[in-house]
Amino acid sequence: MVMSVLEEMRIRSLGVIDDAVVELSPGFTAVTGETGAGKTMVVTSLGLLLGGRADPALVRAGAKAAVVEGRLAVAPGSPVALRAEEAGAELDDGTLLVSRTLSAEGRSRAHLGGRGVPVGLLGELADDLVAVHGQTDQQGLLRPARQRQALDRYAGDAVAVPLAKYTDAYRRLRAVSAELTELTTRARERAQEADLLRFGLDEVAAAAPVAGEDTELTTEAERLGHAEALSSAATAAHAALAGDPEDPEGVDARTLVAGAARALEAVRSHDPALAALADRIGEVGILLADVAGELAGYAGDLDADPRRLAAVEERRAVLAHLVRKYDASGDGVAGVLAWAESAAARLTELDGDDDRIGELTAERDALRAELGALAEELSGARTEAARRFADAVTAELAELAMPHARVSFAVRQNEVADAAAGIDVGGRPVAYGPHGADEVELLLASHPGATPRPIAKGASGGELSRVMLAVEVVFAGSDPVPTYLFDEVDAGVGGKAAVEVGRRLARLARSAQVVVVTHLPQVAAFADRHLVVEKTHEGSVTRSGVRVMEGEDRVRELSRMLAGQEDSELARAHAEELLRGARP
Repeated sequence: MVMSVLEEMRIRSLGVIDDAVVELSPGFTAVTGETGAGKTMVVTSLGLLLGGRADPALVRAGAKAAVVEGRLAVAPGSPVALRAEEAGAELDDGTLLVSRTLSAEGRSRAHLGGRGVPVGLLGELADDLVAVHGQTDQQGLLRPARQRQALDRYAGDAVAVPLAKYTDAYRRLRAVSAELTELTTRARERAQEADLLRFGLDEVAAAAPVAGEDTELTTEAERLGHAEALSSAATAAHAALAGDPEDPEGVDARTLVAGAARALEAVRSHDPALAALADRIGEVGILLADVAGELAGYAGDLDADPRRLAAVEERRAVLAHLVRKYDASGDGVAGVLAWAESAAARLTELDGDDDRIGELTAERDALRAELGALAEELSGARTEAARRFADAVTAELAELAMPHARVSFAVRQNEVADAAAGIDVGGRPVAYGPHGADEVELLLASHPGATPRPIAKGASGGELSRVMLAVEVVFAGSDPVPTYLFDEVDAGVGGKAAVEVGRRLARLARSAQVVVVTHLPQVAAFADRHLVVEKTHEGSVTRSGVRVMEGEDRVRELSRMLAGQEDSELARAHAEELLRGARP
């Protein structure tokens, strides 16, 4: 099986490191060096490369920017490869190039496969690439919440499946409870809103406006208000076109046009052009007759009725009142009708509150019962996984020179006095949260007869490091990521226990890539590749670089770590013995 592993990193102008290439083994890589030589810069670089927080203080003094570049061997079809290709990155024969640039001013840029990408995308890839287990993470594992997360991941689908159902039900319960609370606490406000809507709808219904009515009434009011002027104008226009019976000597348009038609009619046969003009004059005569007839009818039908005008103005006032109150869109009566439609829908919703409260109450009770059943299933799955997890960690401790120590998990629930504030689990009202009703705590009994205590209180510094390492190794076995970074989790361990730490990490490296920053020669001796961060001084400037230790150089480095003397014969003999003992 091809794993996605980090093959190489190049670090430039980061902290005390000026320019260094870090070549990592697919198996076990140990990183050592003198105190203060910048070993943690290797860890920091990997963190930046995988979307970690960018601190401009990390840029080397005097440099404009720090750059970390990495080369990843990516398994075809893996989540990392698919996500990178989705972002437009190019893969070269299964190799993915990643880079992160951090300026001294605090700006940060990321590139993936030659394409600029958001830094957050590197963080997404990190979830499928690397699990970091460092001193800070070790302290995190002392927190019960982190211990529960570790246990849940170790349990796999036995917890993940009911937990997913529980989470969905929990979110729905929160939404239902919030809506129920809103409905009950705002009952008075909603009743007042319903009364206002009902009054407005009654007012609109009483007026019974019709779409377009306001425009028609405006036109009618304009006509009625100027009826006399309109009648006089129509009569005068009719007389000009058709003549005035009271003035037989007057000349009108129809008479003149008729005379013109007669004059042309006598000679039209002599010229087609003139005949066409005669036809057009005939059409004008017909049109004048039609218009004159319509003007006569208009003048006869026009009625200056003061009572009708008063009724129209009164209706317009009623509509104007509705528009002022209910038209927010500026559309007049159409806006009033639109408001009435939405108000009726809202009133139906408000009037249905009592029914809705009953529905929500029933749904809330059903969800609480469902949560109780799922929480009980979760507790059972966690208890079973806790037993297996604790047995595995205890077995690891036996190989880490703690043969009498026993690890266990306390999986418990807290009862609540108010049943309404909890859920029923096994016939008891217990507190619950987004992850179930369980409180999970890792306990340690360091010797036979000792009372199990929380690991933060029941272990010495060296014991705590070994317990944490055992937990990490067992947990790593259930973690799907292909690379594990251990940053001095072997602190406080020495002697035979240190040898066992190295052996356990080497065993883990058979199925994953392991990178360990360590001070212990017993651990470094088990590595497939040994890197040393070296510090040099040039006047007032301190620089660090990274070198691969092989053959005689590796013996000298282990001698230095053992005795502080690279050329000590006893230290060299011990170093060679360590290397021989670490060989498979």
